[in-house]
Amino acid sequence: MSLLDPRTLALVAVALAIVAVSSWRRRRSLPPGPKGVPILGNIFDVPKDFEWLTYDRWSREYRSDVIYLNLAGTPVLVVNSAEAAHELFEKKSSLYSDSVGCDWHFVFMGYGDSWRERRRVFHQYFHPNATIEYRPRTLKVARELLLRLLDTPDDFMVHLRHMAGSLILGTVYGIDTALHAMAMAGNAGAYLVDTIPMLKYVPAWFPGAKFKRQAAEWKKATDAMVERPFKAVMNAMAEGKAVPSIVTSLLTGEEDRKPPETVISGVGAAAYTALGTFFLAMLKYPEIQRKAQAEVDRVVGSDRLPDFSDDLPYVTALVKEVLRWQPVTPLAVPHRLTHDDVYNGHLLPAGSVVVGNSWAILHNETVFPEPEEFVPERWIDEYGKLRPEMRDAELAAFGFGRRICPGRHLALSSTWIGIASVLATFDLQKGVDADGNVIEPEVKYTSGLVS
Repeated sequence: MSLLDPRTLALVAVALAIVAVSSWRRRRSLPPGPKGVPILGNIFDVPKDFEWLTYDRWSREYRSDVIYLNLAGTPVLVVNSAEAAHELFEKKSSLYSDSVGCDWHFVFMGYGDSWRERRRVFHQYFHPNATIEYRPRTLKVARELLLRLLDTPDDFMVHLRHMAGSLILGTVYGIDTALHAMAMAGNAGAYLVDTIPMLKYVPAWFPGAKFKRQAAEWKKATDAMVERPFKAVMNAMAEGKAVPSIVTSLLTGEEDRKPPETVISGVGAAAYTALGTFFLAMLKYPEIQRKAQAEVDRVVGSDRLPDFSDDLPYVTALVKEVLRWQPVTPLAVPHRLTHDDVYNGHLLPAGSVVVGNSWAILHNETVFPEPEEFVPERWIDEYGKLRPEMRDAELAAFGFGRRICPGRHLALSSTWIGIASVLATFDLQKGVDADGNVIEPEVKYTSGLVS
């Protein structure tokens, strides 16, 4: 039968029509989203910076808390509501726990035995009851922070990072560069190679291959962040000079229960905390600073510093509002859907990259009226107590499901005591220029996985 035979042409036409109808029906069954262009899909629709704001706007425009994007053939689902996040990441966690990324940091590691082992080890030492044991250390680094602020207040951001590093690793090597690497490369679609994997074979010297050269430099920094502190502990143990720590505890455990060294090093590098937003908020909202200071003065007094035994509900509300107002990770660590799923009648295809839009959830006007304003009172009832219905509403700032930040309990406690300690000892005031004019601070943040 000739290829030009009418029957052959008719069969080809019918086959193409079936494929077209099938593709049309599949597209109609997907969640709504911008139309995009052939082949490349929505690559030109997604902004390079602060994409969580665009996702939030699309969610409202399409009246759907899950939106669909096609990034050059890679399906991406963006979850923009707490209800959808709970339904997918929590209730169906087995489908949404896979991920991709660097091999040492289990937050980005694919779901499997290696990930589960790291998660088990991390949880062993960072669950809520376990972190109570770290309170003396947390108090110590918070009070060291006060001395550094007193000595060189202009370097407050350096001091905040030092506090976080001192709490987690002791001496941190390359933490700024390593966190910058994750911030810039962690979001889905941050680089074109994320959506066109073939580009990873382009040589580093090739024009336009800057991403490959950056990746090589960032890998050195992130590897050093894991390996150098771990090797230092190993050397100190060999010399009999190691101080007690989680890593020494793991390394001296029973052989049949001791995880591989790669697991321990990954655990030791997987926590962080941030206080910079608190400083900015106190400059922008001095009346809130005064109110929080009044509570600390009333409860703690002036003859000692705050500790974890103090009941400071307004300070706790302030911490929650810090996490909500400017979340550290506006887009949570990407998940990967392992099997087809259905939500609100829409097909969620297997292999999709699934991103929780923490920003949209924490700026939902129904839950948080006037979300752009810094209002700790939204967490407090008329009796000055924390509102029970708002319990853990700020946890979207730490991610979702089995990929939620496992170090969040330590991060919360260190942030709380750091803020309470600063409120008890300092007034945070706006700077002045050479002419004595007050410098108004701007609310400006970087884009990336870490904002």
